[in-house]
Amino acid sequence: MRAGRNQVGTQYGGLLGSGPPFLSWASRNRAEAPYTSEGSQTMKHTRAIKKIIKSKPTIEGAGVHLNRVFGFNETHLFDPFLLLDDFRSDDPSRYLAGFPWHPHRGIETITYMLAGTVEHGDSMGNKGVISAGDTQWMTAGSGIIHQEMPQGDASGRMGGFQLWANLPRSHKMMDPRYRDIKRDQVPEVILENGATVRIICGSVGKNQGPVQDIVIDPEYLDVTVPAEAEFVHDTKQGHTVLAYVIEGAGTFDKEKSVMVANGSLCLYEDGDRCVITADKKPVRFLLISGKPINEPIAWYGPIVMNTEEELETAFEEYRNGTFIKHGKR
Repeated sequence: MRAGRNQVGTQYGGLLGSGPPFLSWASRNRAEAPYTSEGSQTMKHTRAIKKIIKSKPTIEGAGVHLNRVFGFNETHLFDPFLLLDDFRSDDPSRYLAGFPWHPHRGIETITYMLAGTVEHGDSMGNKGVISAGDTQWMTAGSGIIHQEMPQGDASGRMGGFQLWANLPRSHKMMDPRYRDIKRDQVPEVILENGATVRIICGSVGKNQGPVQDIVIDPEYLDVTVPAEAEFVHDTKQGHTVLAYVIEGAGTFDKEKSVMVANGSLCLYEDGDRCVITADKKPVRFLLISGKPINEPIAWYGPIVMNTEEELETAFEEYRNGTFIKHGKR
């Protein structure tokens, strides 16, 4: 790793030094051919489990203790997604230091809060608060410099999740934008068997989530299934689909072969639908999907481009003050 890149990491107050190292990777995994069931092309093919991953403790930002579900080393598996962090905690000393000023380019960050708040601000003068039940879908695009500072609730609890989604080459330098979705803007559907689904992005039946027109065609659901009940959800062929358990436990395949519990993620093979069954207590999970991009990735810290040369350009612009391309004040 070249000295210039290490020096940039030091300038970020350790953000890059504690984050993912430099990655240069050319995707070889393409979306699998659509499944055709024997004797019928209309039969639903239930997705099998490809891999189960347990989240692991790590420290990010200025000293925030969190659990990383997946990240730098699994990029080829999760395309178009890059990283998922679980930052639930009831100890303010483990999160109050927050994520001071840092840049992003070439990605989208999706923050979904369960408890407490995150105060955010950026170099273009935008600021606000993400509260429990809220979602922020930030498209960094050509570049944004911002900070995120978590605060606990009255009991000191703070928690939520941040997902990083890649942008294709054609959109990496688009204008930055925020989509702030308040709790009461998210449809909540109760199914016949008592399962509850909050629809941030995507659809359940005729109910559509508020986040639309995203290039990777994502779906983001918060699902709670009652004890011993089953949840079946159609998925798009060729899309990457994952489920991250945040309460309880359940089985995530038709055969009910493996129990997946709180803090673990299930990555699926291709197929038309997912089948999840709760254990003897309810299970709650995030069900997330998106269309793979299948492009080369060059990744260092909070900047994700297609080539190492583009990374060099981004960090040089950050050093010389030309990083922000849109709406600079």
